[in-house]
Amino acid sequence: MKRLPAAFYQLPSGREPVREWLRELGDDDRKIIGEDIKDVEFSWPAGLPLVRPLGKGLWEVRSDITQGRIARVLFCIHGARMVLLHGFIKKTQKTPDADLELASKRKKEIT
Repeated sequence: MKRLPAAFYQLPSGREPVREWLRELGDDDRKIIGEDIKDVEFSWPAGLPLVRPLGKGLWEVRSDITQGRIARVLFCIHGARMVLLHGFIKKTQKTPDADLELASKRKKEIT
């Protein structure tokens, strides 16, 4: 049984940015990220190396995808769900401020 079911953040237009981002990825990458999100759903609360708190109610699912790349899905907990706010391929050691700000803005819209 899922302890923390995932839900996609939805824009007022009905678009789901994280779902759209996932669809742009290759099948292997999409499968890896999906499995990692599923692991969080079933094993919450989870910690490193799978999940890391970012502060201010934001968390990240950490995925090692193909070609040595790293993907992150930022989420918050709203009610009894993990809401997937933003996904990206990480290119630097530190999570870029723009990605944190976007996830934070989306979190404020739903809480």
